Amino acid sequence: MPVEIPREKIPWFPRVDNDLCAGCMQCFEFCRNGVYLWDEEENHPLVAQPYNCVVGCSACANLCPNGAISFPSKQEIIQLIKKLREEVGEKA
Repeated sequence: MPVEIPREKIPWFPRVDNDLCAGCMQCFEFCRNGVYLWDEEENHPLVAQPYNCVVGCSACANLCPNGAISFPSKQEIIQLIKKLREEVGEKA
């Protein structure tokens, strides 16, 4: 039986470089998980619900024409998940 890891322990969510963001809204319009809110005043996305992001999904970053969105390394996240599974398994 797979070990459940609370989503909040996995730091997989987008980070937005507001200096690179052109305000095109592609990330905001694409994401159906409610990760982003749009800051009308500053004309850029806000990562309002980071843990709504699907672990491993980086589609919004791929859509961003200016490269304003980044994610942690997938390899780092895989290693962290393995470590967390071991820790949770030891406590069970």
